[in-house]
Amino acid sequence: MLIAPLDSTSTLRLVSGVDLAGAIGDGKLAVCTIESCPAGVYGKQSLEKLGIWASVQPKLAQGDNVRAALLLVSRGEAKFGIVYGTDAKAEPKVKVIDTFPAATHDPIVYPIALTKDSKNPDAATFEAYMRSMESVKILSGQGFTILK
Repeated sequence: MLIAPLDSTSTLRLVSGVDLAGAIGDGKLAVCTIESCPAGVYGKQSLEKLGIWASVQPKLAQGDNVRAALLLVSRGEAKFGIVYGTDAKAEPKVKVIDTFPAATHDPIVYPIALTKDSKNPDAATFEAYMRSMESVKILSGQGFTILK
């Protein structure tokens, strides 16, 4: 998601060639570390696919994680940010400007499985809970899509 502070009047649409760099101006685009943080990796993929990576790269403010990027935007220290939708939903001081098209980045998937050598006695209980209707309802309510 492309987010901005709650009082932003931006109406950007994330399409090929969008002038995000121009909209940022002298400000910053908050992201988590593009080399190692999954949201940063997906964000870079999207910016490259939209053909705007080179123009926004000098404007990046990289944080250690998505919550750090979210914080920069919520405080108005960055004009825009790239975060997961679930993170944007959790912060009342930001708003979603637009959603990156799914075709611009690898699928974002959080798999769950038991490892055959697990010695944790709670692992099977946790996996069963994550597959339960209660968990599906909670995760769906937070914006996750449950794959079967």
